[in-house]
Amino acid sequence: MFKKWTDKRWVRTTLLLSAAVVAVPAVNVLAEQLATKMPTAEIHKPSLQPDRIVLTWEGDTATTQAVTWRTDVNVNSPQAQIAVASDNSDFEDDAVTVPAESTSEVATYLGYSQKYHSVNFENLSPETTYLYRVGDGVNWSEWFEFTTASDQAKPFSFLYVGDAQNDILEHWSRVIRNAYSDLPDASFIVHAGDLINHGDADDQWGEWFKAGGWLNGMVPSIPTPGNHEYARISNETPAGLSPYWRPTFALPENGPDEAVFKENVYYVDYQGMRIVSLDTNLRGENLDKQVAWLDQTLKSNPNEWTVLTFHHPIFSSAEGRDNAEVRNKLLPIIQKYNVDLVLQGHDHTYARGQVLNQKSGKKVVDPDSTTVFVNSVSGPKMYESSSEVWDKNGAQVDKAVANTQLYQLIHVDGNVLRYDARTATGKAFDEFEIRKLPNGKKQMIEKKK
Repeated sequence: MFKKWTDKRWVRTTLLLSAAVVAVPAVNVLAEQLATKMPTAEIHKPSLQPDRIVLTWEGDTATTQAVTWRTDVNVNSPQAQIAVASDNSDFEDDAVTVPAESTSEVATYLGYSQKYHSVNFENLSPETTYLYRVGDGVNWSEWFEFTTASDQAKPFSFLYVGDAQNDILEHWSRVIRNAYSDLPDASFIVHAGDLINHGDADDQWGEWFKAGGWLNGMVPSIPTPGNHEYARISNETPAGLSPYWRPTFALPENGPDEAVFKENVYYVDYQGMRIVSLDTNLRGENLDKQVAWLDQTLKSNPNEWTVLTFHHPIFSSAEGRDNAEVRNKLLPIIQKYNVDLVLQGHDHTYARGQVLNQKSGKKVVDPDSTTVFVNSVSGPKMYESSSEVWDKNGAQVDKAVANTQLYQLIHVDGNVLRYDARTATGKAFDEFEIRKLPNGKKQMIEKKK
């Protein structure tokens, strides 16, 4: 009896499933006929609810933390709240409210305007986890978490990514998310320029923020501008750095004392490392001023480790490209101070290498100049790879690849820096270590793949 009923149910279910399978194509055709693409302006327009929340630093990484967010133009009482994190919701009772500063209205080519708001949390305790939220007193974001740096040189890790730039939400989101999944304790993210394709395109900035999502509100960014932060989609936008750059990122103003360098040329000190951002879009006299400033900034550097980030590579790794002025002016300073890492973008290929010893006449790495230069790309736009500029200018490529999206995990622990480049799917691609020796020299150890 039971078996017979079961058999009938099986037959009945099979017939229903078969009918459903047959019906699927017709339903899909109907869905295609009815589907309407959502207007770009509707996707990205702001509201009273805070969005595009991003952490950066304006000052001391152990005692301050900056946060910026966006709303529509009707928010007139922007503010943030902060409290020491706890294991339950009682922390809200001790939350401190901090008034925010707002930008003037930023117009978009999509027909709407928006405001950006910023708070710099100050007088924080080192090595302490905080919770914060942003809003207007009524409309709040969720609570986000961050941890202040130590005021001592201690181990830490960070992420480095090259150009996101094109098809950001579609093809870059998995890269930045996989990077974070592999390094959830990252202290910050270095973005080596060309975060977007057009500096004044609100939808592209919207995609960049959506791709990173809540990571932007939890892991501070250290961005440097690329040439596409200067590119325009609208003829009505004035030439120069993206009108979104300074409203979006609250960055140190410790660069050369001129408006053109404000929040694009700066440095951040983090637990024994100085990270310096340069703007290699600015050439001629403006590059000379950066070189003079960099000389003094590295001369007075008290940290064990030094990293430079800028967009245009010292040694290009794409066919037909060369940044001779950047190389001729920056390389002597880099070698003078034996900078540890130079993290770059722009060439939409991957290349990692070092300068050769010109005095010996042999093709060996210069033992007195052990800077490692890296060009990398995290977005989908790709170029053909070439080592020609390296070969002609006394440098060698130790690892290279084309047509591959990558992200980099960098770990610092005392006198050892460990570098780990991975493909978009998380496959190990390139690894090396830099070791600081007791005699003041450095040793570069490459891990063969």
